[in-house]
Amino acid sequence: MSNVNPTRTRQQRVATVELPPGTFGTLLGQLRRGSVLLRLALCGFVAVMLLAFTRGWDPPFDYRLDEIPARDIVASVDFEQIDQEATQAERDRARRLAMAMYDHDPVPLIQLRAQLSSEISKLLLAEKLSEVDPKLWQEFEPPLAAGTPDPTPDERQAQFERFRKAFAEENAMEVFSERLTEVMAPFEQWGLLEELPVEHKDLNFEKIFIRSRAPEGEGFGASAGRDVADVRIENAAARLQTALNEKLASAEVAQRTFAWLRPRLMTTLSLDLESTRKAQEEAAQETPEVPRSFHAGEDTLARANEPLTSESLELLRLEYEAKIEKSELGPRIRRTLAMLGMYVALYTLCGFYILTREPKAITELPRFVSLLSLASLTVVLGCVANRYQWGTDVIALLLLAMTLTVAYQQEMALLLSACVTLIISVSMGHDMPEALVLMATVAGAVIVLKEVRTRSKLFTVGLVAAGVALLTTLGVGTLYGQPWSVLWVSGFTLALWSLIAGALMTVLLPTVEKVFRVQTDLSLIELGDPAKPLLQELIRRAPGTYNHSITVASLAEAAAESIGARGLLVRVGAYYHDIGKMLKPGYFIENQSSGDNRHDSLVPAMSTLVIIAHVKDGADLARQEKLPEQIIDFIQQHHGTTLVEYFYRQASEQQNKDPESAEVDESSFRYPGPKPQTKEAGVLMLADAVESASRALKEPTPSRIESIVEELSRKRLLDGQFDDCGLTLEEVRKVGESLVKSLTAVYHGRVKYPGQETA
Repeated sequence: MSNVNPTRTRQQRVATVELPPGTFGTLLGQLRRGSVLLRLALCGFVAVMLLAFTRGWDPPFDYRLDEIPARDIVASVDFEQIDQEATQAERDRARRLAMAMYDHDPVPLIQLRAQLSSEISKLLLAEKLSEVDPKLWQEFEPPLAAGTPDPTPDERQAQFERFRKAFAEENAMEVFSERLTEVMAPFEQWGLLEELPVEHKDLNFEKIFIRSRAPEGEGFGASAGRDVADVRIENAAARLQTALNEKLASAEVAQRTFAWLRPRLMTTLSLDLESTRKAQEEAAQETPEVPRSFHAGEDTLARANEPLTSESLELLRLEYEAKIEKSELGPRIRRTLAMLGMYVALYTLCGFYILTREPKAITELPRFVSLLSLASLTVVLGCVANRYQWGTDVIALLLLAMTLTVAYQQEMALLLSACVTLIISVSMGHDMPEALVLMATVAGAVIVLKEVRTRSKLFTVGLVAAGVALLTTLGVGTLYGQPWSVLWVSGFTLALWSLIAGALMTVLLPTVEKVFRVQTDLSLIELGDPAKPLLQELIRRAPGTYNHSITVASLAEAAAESIGARGLLVRVGAYYHDIGKMLKPGYFIENQSSGDNRHDSLVPAMSTLVIIAHVKDGADLARQEKLPEQIIDFIQQHHGTTLVEYFYRQASEQQNKDPESAEVDESSFRYPGPKPQTKEAGVLMLADAVESASRALKEPTPSRIESIVEELSRKRLLDGQFDDCGLTLEEVRKVGESLVKSLTAVYHGRVKYPGQETA
């Protein structure tokens, strides 16, 4: 029984038709891809990071030194400022009131008390005054009042007897020593001071801090603050006399004891200057700061038409901080959403542009990360630098612009630089004139920086940017009514930073080339030096191939420049495109002598393998010598996936002669590719092909050259070799015209001299 498909109805046929998704459906499908989600996540992370770094939820502080406000600036919130003068006065007062630190050594007073007891013991050993050393007794005699006559010998004897009688009782001397110890105890504890030292000036004259040294060893015992009057000897002497009169039973003994002690009282306190200074500073630090209050709507913080000074700028910053502290949550949320919306808009604008003009910057993850990192680093450096010195953010912006111009193209550099300038201007609170000046300076640098062929080029770019910054500052500032005195200073300041940016970029250029894997004209000129070891080896091993490469380089450079491509890049790529032939030079016709063809002994398939191998060998040599990837691309792509026609035809003819042999597989006679990926690689492919074909012409007339160029161009087009490089039909035509013109000049006719034979 046969299976017969039933006839489908019209409704069923309509249901099977699936239309392509619309714009929204396509976008939704892209968002489901993991690579797209990863890039969106990176963009979101950078946006949040920059938002946090710039504190995007708060308005920026938008005043700078020497700025001239158009109107008086009045406080909008209540705030306080530390009054430095009043605070300093209070701290100086605290230093003056700080107690000086004195160390007390009680040993001299203890020794003095022991000496007194010893001297009294000597007196008590004598029965009569005549037996006493007159000098010793004289030391115990109190001074006489003015006008009082000296005592007679009898009176002296009576005084001596009364003195001895006071010690006649048993243990009288021990009692005296105990009472004397009680009397001297305060002085031995806190010490004595004859007069304040010179270093005591500017210190507290009423109180001092005393640390009493322990008499039995090192260290200190009691310590406390004392009145200066308590330790002054002149005041202590009166207290000593009163205490002796109270403690000692005999007035005679009290008077004579005081008479002996008074002249022997000495200073036992020494000023510890280091500890005193430390105490002064501690007292000053503990003194609270004295605030000065400012009230909203009342106090003027800056005057109109007067440059902002450091003092007024400090007041404005304090007002700004107070305003931020008092701000509510609602405005902060709205500003945060606005900032994030700005980032989304900029991402969208730049993303669609890059995807259209430089898709590799997004599709290749390392390039995408480098681009994001460069933009975010520029914002961070610009904001940080501008906080310390006005105008230095132009350095970061110029470095970004020049880096993007070198790595990609001028249009992309202008767009991304404008977006980063907008982010910095909004984050730092730049007004319209400042933002215009920054954008004009960056644009001037990008427009001038078309190619880097000399070492002084980047400094020249910085010089041009400096001129643009100066002139734009003067022009825009004049339109906004700013005084010329300020404009000249601002203009020359920005010009200086622009020159510094040019110098820095000169130093950073090798790093930029390495990170973004690009080659400037300067590095290409160095790479194209014939003295390079790899080219010297090519000359030695395969001189014919070297001459072929030089000719192709000249043809390709002119052709590339005719369509606006990088002629220098193509020329250097042509120098190296056939370096793989140096490993087996004898198998290539340009290196073979007459009648010597090594392929005669090989089958077509083997000859093809030898010919094709020079592409892989060349790429391996280039990587070994660490040539740039752009040059390696020329080596791998200059044949694309073209057919090795000569040996393919040989194999086909042999297969036709022997029908039983294996069928010829065309794919095994093609180069491995890839096809040219850039316009420059496509130009080199065509120049290489037509140069080789032209050399095979017996009579390379202009018409024959034009015919072979058209034929090879048509073959490459029909073979799809230019599908991936972006060459248009118009550009292929222009390249062909340039090649015809160049080849005609190379193979131009020559005048035959008399007697010259035809070769």
